[in-house]
Parts: sequence; C-alpha cells; structure tokens
Amino acid sequence: MATANEWLQAEAIRHAVDLSHYSNGVVQKIIATLNRSDQRLFAQLLIAVERGDAGSFSIERLDALLESVRALNIQAFNAAERELTDELKRFVEYELNYQQRSLATAVPVRVSLAAVSLDQVYSAALNRPFQGVLLKGVWSELSDQRMSLIRRTVAQGFVEAKTTDQIVRQLRGTRSKGYADGLVNRSRRDVQAVVRTAMGHYAGVTQDRVIAANSDIIKAVQWLATLDTRTSEICRLHDSLLYTPQDHAPIGHSVPWGAGPGRAHWCCRSKQVAILKGWKELGVDVENAPERTRESMDGQVPRSLSYFDWLSQQPAARQDEILGVTRGRLLRQGQIPMESMYTNNGRWLTLDELRGRDAQAFERAGV
Repeated sequence: MATANEWLQAEAIRHAVDLSHYSNGVVQKIIATLNRSDQRLFAQLLIAVERGDAGSFSIERLDALLESVRALNIQAFNAAERELTDELKRFVEYELNYQQRSLATAVPVRVSLAAVSLDQVYSAALNRPFQGVLLKGVWSELSDQRMSLIRRTVAQGFVEAKTTDQIVRQLRGTRSKGYADGLVNRSRRDVQAVVRTAMGHYAGVTQDRVIAANSDIIKAVQWLATLDTRTSEICRLHDSLLYTPQDHAPIGHSVPWGAGPGRAHWCCRSKQVAILKGWKELGVDVENAPERTRESMDGQVPRSLSYFDWLSQQPAARQDEILGVTRGRLLRQGQIPMESMYTNNGRWLTLDELRGRDAQAFERAGV
C-alpha cells in the first residue's frame, strides 16, 4: 500500500501531465482568437500599403497609413487578453478545488483542512509578477512589438521598392506553409510562451496558498522537475529539494526557492508536492490512529520518482495517450530509450475532462 506522501507525489505528476494537455487547448484558443482578428488586420494592411507611394515615402506618411492597422493590432491583443483572463478565472476555481481535494484524499478523515478563498487566490496570482512582468503588461508589450515589426517591414519594403504583395507576404507568410514563415509568426510563439507561463504561474500560486493554509499538517514542499532532455539547468538543480511550506526556506541545502516550480522560467514545467507530517509529528499516537491509515501517514519523504519512472508504471492506454500508440508500444517492448519518450502527442483537455480524470484518481485512492 502506498503511503499518503507517495500517493501525493504520483498524483502531482499525473496532474501535471493533464495540465500540459489542458494548456495546449488554451494556447489553441488564444491563437485562434488572434487568427480571427488578423484576417481583418492583413486586409487593412494590404489597403494601407497600396495607398503608399515609394516616391514620396516619409515616416509621417507611413504612420498615417498604418493608423488603422495599429488600431486593429491593439484590438487583436485586447481580445486575446480577455480570452485568457476568462480562462484563467475558470482555471483557478478548478485548480483550487483540485488542490484542496487532493490533500483531503491523502490525509485521514480525522485531520481537518483549512479553507482558502478563491478571490484571494486569484487576486494574489493576478497581482504577483511572473518573469518580472504583470500579465496585463505583457499583452501591451506584445502588441507594441508586433506593430513595430510591421512598421519596420513596410518602411523597408518601400525603400527597396517591393510590391504590395511582397511586403504583405513577408509579414504574413505563405498559405502553403500555414503562414508559419511570416515575420509576425514570432508573435505567435511569444503568445504561446505567455499562455503556458501564465498557466504555470496561476497553478503555482494556487498551490502555494493551499499548502500555506494547511502548514500545520505539512512539514515540507518538494520541488519536482520534469526529467527529460528539455529540462532546464535551474530545474535540474532544484529537483527533489525540500522547502518549508510557508516561507519556502531551504531544508538541508542552500538553493533558494526563487519564483517556485512552474514559475522558474518561461514555460517552466516543474511542479511541487506537499510532504505530509507523520502521526507522531501531528501529536497522534500511532496505536490510536485509524487502522486503515495507521501506516499511510508515516511522514517520510517518498523515494525519488522521475517522470519516466511514473510513465513506465502507467497503464498501456495512458502511455499511448501521452506518447502516441506507436511509441507507447515501443516503450513497453523496450525497443526505444526512455529519454526519447518525453514528447506528447499534443492532445488537449478541457476543464470538464480534467475534473473527470481527477474523480477517477480520487476513486482509485479509495475515497
């Protein structure tokens, strides 16, 4: 029988995998919002460039031509910001419920858990900078950067006597390549990074609050890195290290917590897991503890469990979902190194699907 801390560790990895699929879906929604706005933007850009005259080119004239394009660009990023804000509000509500329920599932019924306010969690996440910026400020920066790129490209096109089609194609890209070769596609990659980092930021702040509120039953927080070839140096350094549950002071080492798991850098995939106190640390005589939980609350830090270790223990259907059918089969047959198994097949999950998976995990835990 797994101890409570072993269950929490394995569950943290499962949840992180599901959140990565959910984040994929959120990214697709935000990019789709930009794509819809960009259809009008590029139509207006085409009109603006056609009105330009290379022979009488001036910066003042260019700015006047691009005024409508600038307005549409701002509208596009405002729409993306609203879409992500609405999604994050729903996500924080889900994540708070999940974190509280996972603790309740792991600990015995005799231990009461402290409630955490949804409004306070969301406000804390909203007002705490991630990667040195506030989420609201990121969108205006992305908007300004893309408009600056459009302006420079059009100006250079006029100077080099390029045709209207050449200038617009350089910015937008070609249909045959899904517009991935356009200069403005850089903003798509930046948007993806912002969305994934924001998801990690809000998830991390939510778990911080739940753990801090219940620090009377939690003796430590363990940093868990996603162990594969993409893991950053900072996350490899932090992997398996312990910290205090409230102020995140290092335990048995000198490596600072920093921003925390999921927030250590852009697109951070690390996670954290609570280490529960044992019966004795909670002041309960083991002999008087509930029989079914007598051995589960031992207070021990679980053995190191890497993502690959966890993946190898999953059912075939779960492995196939994460790796794809072919690679899942090769994994079980031992025909391909585990290190090459980190790439998932990109399937995304909705919040309803996440809740369904959580229910199955909690049911398997016997609750």
